[in-house]
Amino acid sequence: MATTTQAPVLPAPKVRDPWLDNAKMTLVTLVVIGHMWTLLPETSLNRHLYDFLYSWHIPAFVLVTGYLSRSFTWERKRLFSLVTTVAVPYVIFESLFAIFRIRAGDEELEGLFADPHWPLWYLSALFFWRLMTPIFRWLPAPAAIAAAVVVSVLAGNFAGDTLDLARVLGLLPFFVLGVQATPERLELLRSRPARTIGVAVMVGMVVLTSYTDRWINTEWLYYRARYDELADDDLRNMVTRLVLIALSTAAALAFLTLVPRIGGWFTRMGAWTLVVYLYHGFVVKSANYLGFDDWADQHVATSLVVATLGATLLALLLAWDPVARRLNVLVDPYRYVLRRSR
Repeated sequence: MATTTQAPVLPAPKVRDPWLDNAKMTLVTLVVIGHMWTLLPETSLNRHLYDFLYSWHIPAFVLVTGYLSRSFTWERKRLFSLVTTVAVPYVIFESLFAIFRIRAGDEELEGLFADPHWPLWYLSALFFWRLMTPIFRWLPAPAAIAAAVVVSVLAGNFAGDTLDLARVLGLLPFFVLGVQATPERLELLRSRPARTIGVAVMVGMVVLTSYTDRWINTEWLYYRARYDELADDDLRNMVTRLVLIALSTAAALAFLTLVPRIGGWFTRMGAWTLVVYLYHGFVVKSANYLGFDDWADQHVATSLVVATLGATLLALLLAWDPVARRLNVLVDPYRYVLRRSR
């Protein structure tokens, strides 16, 4: 009797969630827009738009980062990957960005590597957040989130610039919220009632941030300054941080309710968000060195449109597959060398 052999059953390829990729690509585009807006003149409209954006888009970015970091453990393989995909790119881009700013912009920089420069704070924070992930995964969700909030509120009293510890601890609640999220919990954000609430929350944030300067200054939204640099009343400072965390969490979740679930060319760009994040600073700084801010002072209304559209196109260009694959060599050099060796 003839025998038949069955082909081995291969594991199904991992399917990317278009909702998450849409969220990632939208958020990194907003990061580029926010950085371009720093070159605009100080008008009431520009300040309002900036405060509205910064009241939630970085917390949302960190929340999504936490969700995508849930599987991190202290296993040797994971720790090695943390070094090659986070620590190594940090050293590379911190060096490149410092050289660029010194040579092209005649800037004087201090604290290289110990004090992350501009967008490089995110890699420093990500390194420490991932190391803390197993602890916050082990704790029950209410305890983990409460502990992260307490750490954030207290950190404003002592955390400083070294390795951007202030932001590592200040933004910790949003990362832990993502770590404690599950597909089932996120599914609740995709319902029609959730979208309706999300729209209402965003409208509320638009109104609320029109009064930002009356109760806090924009520096609060960065989570990088100690309380004694912001105000004299320690108790009020801690309450302000607590209220800000609550409002930013609500707005970040509201944003996620509005993210579309359909796939497409924009969704595919979500695979290259770190490329966009790490490279866009060179272009924004170049615009600054070339005098865009001076031009913007003379063309107030036009400059807002130009900066917004330019930043959006820049993000799309950097995430365009033919460009992103080439730029990714420095973002993930270990994988590139490994592939070349094979």
